[in-house]
Amino acid sequence: MTKTLTRCSWCGTDPLYMKYHDEEWGKEVHDDKILFEFLVLESAQAGLSWITILKRRDGYRKAFADFDAYKVAQFTSEDIERLMQDTGIIRNRLKILAAISNAKLFLKIQDEFESFNAYMYSFLPDRKPIINHREGKNIPASTEISDAISKDMKKRGFKFFGTTICYAHMQATGMVNDHIMDCSFR
Repeated sequence: MTKTLTRCSWCGTDPLYMKYHDEEWGKEVHDDKILFEFLVLESAQAGLSWITILKRRDGYRKAFADFDAYKVAQFTSEDIERLMQDTGIIRNRLKILAAISNAKLFLKIQDEFESFNAYMYSFLPDRKPIINHREGKNIPASTEISDAISKDMKKRGFKFFGTTICYAHMQATGMVNDHIMDCSFR
């Protein structure tokens, strides 16, 4: 007998969205390279749907030096113009500039905290992920923790990383697991 899989309703039926939901969303990530990847992607999402960014993820990977924060931090005005012509990403100058600036700030946080992961987890109680397993309608867009992280990051100069984007980053990287109770992938 085959077990029926249940998913959080937000991922719908798009195969790419379902794969992301099943394999990544809510799963703990402690690798700074992946955390930087989601910093770039989530910041690019501002004002757009997540599926729009997921469909361009490979384009972002190519455009942003395989999400190497050190390389992105060194991007020049020529790189910015190259990115503005790149149809594989969202060609928004402010978001591109933010990704480069955020890469520099990301590296500063690594220097200060030894890793971006250590910085992010320093905001969590007991430095452990938060497991919610709520009903879908009760999943918040932000929390006091995402408020605190985004406020601190804004103070440090990060752009396109408000509390809602921060909470989405936390969900994407497993700092918080908001899979619904009956989700097969929680």
